[in-house]
Amino acid sequence: MKFEGGLNGPLRASPEDGLRRRSPRSNAAGRRLAGGDSPFRFSRHGRGLVSAIGVLFALVIRTVVPFGSADAWAAAQLPQSRVDAGPVPAARRTIAVPSGGDLQAALDRAEAGDAITLVPGAVYTGPFTLPKKPGDGWIVVRTAAPDDRFAPPGRRVGAADAGLMPKLVAAGQAVLTAAPGAHHYRFVGVEIRPRDGTFLTTVVNLGGEPRSPDEFPHHLVFDRCYVHGDPAKGARRGIALNGRDIAVVDSRVSDFKEAGADSQAVAGWGGPGPFAIVNNYLEAAGENVLFGGADPAIRDLVPADIEIRRNVIAKPMSWKSGEAGFDGKGWTVKNLLELKNARRVLIEDNVLEGNWAQAQNGFAVLFTVRNQDGRAPWSVVEDVTFSGNVVRHAGAGVNILGQDDIHPSQRAQRITIRDNLFEDVGGARWGGGGTLVQILGGPGQVTIEHNTALQTGNIVMAEGPPAQEFVFQDNIALHNAYGLAGAGAAPGRGTLQAFFPRAVFRRNVIVGGESGQHPDDNFFPRSVDRVGFVDPAAGDYRLRDRCPYKNAGTDGRDVGADVGRLRALAASLDGPPSETGVKP
Repeated sequence: MKFEGGLNGPLRASPEDGLRRRSPRSNAAGRRLAGGDSPFRFSRHGRGLVSAIGVLFALVIRTVVPFGSADAWAAAQLPQSRVDAGPVPAARRTIAVPSGGDLQAALDRAEAGDAITLVPGAVYTGPFTLPKKPGDGWIVVRTAAPDDRFAPPGRRVGAADAGLMPKLVAAGQAVLTAAPGAHHYRFVGVEIRPRDGTFLTTVVNLGGEPRSPDEFPHHLVFDRCYVHGDPAKGARRGIALNGRDIAVVDSRVSDFKEAGADSQAVAGWGGPGPFAIVNNYLEAAGENVLFGGADPAIRDLVPADIEIRRNVIAKPMSWKSGEAGFDGKGWTVKNLLELKNARRVLIEDNVLEGNWAQAQNGFAVLFTVRNQDGRAPWSVVEDVTFSGNVVRHAGAGVNILGQDDIHPSQRAQRITIRDNLFEDVGGARWGGGGTLVQILGGPGQVTIEHNTALQTGNIVMAEGPPAQEFVFQDNIALHNAYGLAGAGAAPGRGTLQAFFPRAVFRRNVIVGGESGQHPDDNFFPRSVDRVGFVDPAAGDYRLRDRCPYKNAGTDGRDVGADVGRLRALAASLDGPPSETGVKP
């Protein structure tokens, strides 16, 4: 049995064998592709007609459709508006709340331009509500610790900084809730958590379920804050982002975990954006970062203009059975980042680490459009740029779904996966099959270029209607068993012609592949040792100076990712090994 669940509902046990109708709250975005009598037989939830169409196209066009050109294809749009999380003017007035004082009264009394200071280490018991105020000046709620003792802007805080933070706690309901239309609040250097021994559904609730645009909370910033669940009992959700102009920066959002339901560090489904999630440590058992997952109450609403940059997005090994330090709890584990309803998303310069097959099949990243509860047929995943990331220690790489196969949705399109390093993907430790990219249901305009991948499974697995516009170029990846595998199609060229007519497939280094199974203008070294990596045993996948694939990309760059830059990025974020406990 595997388990599926929606954003707000418990998990339900479900069989893994093919044709059935899932409940409206089913979360099936990360579906298992199992073997069977044939290596290209896909056993997954709800395959039905999608699989049959894929096989039909494989039979009809396998040998007659030429490969194409990407010149006329539209690029993924970047976010069009950004959250301003920069410095704010000096406070007009300061309201100091002593230890044991009434923070809610201070929030009610504060006016635009005021600062509320809280005593480091003091506990303030809520719940608290952020009232709607006139004016557009900021109300800053911050630690009273001197600036020269606290982390400066741009430095991510951790649990070690909590001694200089005031503690906001509550039991029974969210610690912080934004009233409809509340705006211009900034929290700096504050710890926000459940009361000891308490499980909360949401710790910070920004927006709830807005039903009209004037109800959106907006201009809300959490800067150098420590938001977490209870260490023993967990919590379902850290920060619910259901408004606009909301930022979480330089913060730690951790210990969000639950057995039998999905949990998230940050999640948004009912607000239009923009959102900025920058330079944080984000930890959750279900989906560390999620957009979509419940139907918005406002028609045609799609969370948009989302920046997810320079974060460590991880699950600790203490949550994984069989690892040293396992806590013995059965937290429900799914993926590291999932988009179900989102547009114009930039996911850049992050480290995503530690994801294994448990309640889902091990894919680290999911771009899987879902009209979750059947009331939002406008749901879409489009204009997504996944660039400059390190994805490692995971059961599989990226899963892309073209259309919801349960309820009507829009077609996923314009998804770019560029200049990423995928390392230690698949294998017995993580489960999941080790597939680099899975493409189901015919998404439009998918571009995969300049990635370096060390994965144990196939490079691409495909099923369903063809993806008409597909670019795969300038990548380094391991062929392994079948390389390019599609349901009902021969591996390699046969899969490209069946599932990716007009594909651009060139200048790739397919390690261990056969030239006769692939289009011309690609490279086929027999083993990793023959690629020309500087030191693959030590994880240094830069190309040596005399490597034949240097400056051999379609754009004159080295084939593969800019691994030197990505190694420096991972070192600068300085989190994954110590935070997660992953050891090679």
